[in-house]
Amino acid sequence: MAGYVEMFRLGKTYDTLSGPAVIVEDFNLNMKQGEYASLLGHSGCGKSTVLMMVAGLCEITDGGVVVANHEIDGPGPDRGIVFQSPCLMPWMTAMENVLLGVDQVYPHVTKKQRHDLSAYYLSLVGLGNQLRTRASDLSQGMQQRVGIARAFALKPKMLLLDEPFGMLDSLTRMELQEILLEILMRDKVTTMMITHDVDEALFMSDRVVMMTNGPCATVGAIFDIPFNRPRVRTEVLEHPEYYDYREKLLCFLADQDHKKLKQDVAQHEAKKAEGINEEDSVCA
Repeated sequence: MAGYVEMFRLGKTYDTLSGPAVIVEDFNLNMKQGEYASLLGHSGCGKSTVLMMVAGLCEITDGGVVVANHEIDGPGPDRGIVFQSPCLMPWMTAMENVLLGVDQVYPHVTKKQRHDLSAYYLSLVGLGNQLRTRASDLSQGMQQRVGIARAFALKPKMLLLDEPFGMLDSLTRMELQEILLEILMRDKVTTMMITHDVDEALFMSDRVVMMTNGPCATVGAIFDIPFNRPRVRTEVLEHPEYYDYREKLLCFLADQDHKKLKQDVAQHEAKKAEGINEEDSVCA
């Protein structure tokens, strides 16, 4: 069934000196408008590669991505991105950093309208009193708030989050998670997030997409998360199915660990056998 966002047979291959290296293969995912999906998997499994292909920042080798009936062919304002590090201009104020994108995307509206739009989203993330504060003078959590405000101010059709809370302390992380969900509920933005945190994925997501180990990583399982919205953290943690789903996600990851260990042992034995055969041939 077609979705608001469609990723079909998505693949990424790099040419190397030893031949083609397939990073992601046959990745398929459809998302409804306003849905929140998290990609979860071990480091190096291709999560960021998928996100960068959807963002248009990494060339797609196979398949394609459709957002709101438009097949992407590069980066565009229809997809907002928030990285683990907010990538701000440190000498600019919070307002100026948000306006960098807004001025580019909305050149046809008045300066006041662009200013008001930027101020609105900065206020939503709790920075209404820091509009004129330089980015270098903001804490790491506040800088990430600017990055979130900048992404939303562009009014994207899809939001892409690359471990947006990974560098924050636990209290700031929880606060920003709730702020982000509140804005997403209001603006109905379709969202894909990369995370290594099982509890974060469960709290934030409508679906959790589990990726297999690389190379040739793909979708290994998809879990529909049943918790009602708006999300209240205490209610989610007290939900009778919360720990069942948590166990399912952890078991999938553990199974991938087991498969990788078996693969590593097999490769080691194969190399060892090749070495013995080489020694035998030399002695003969």
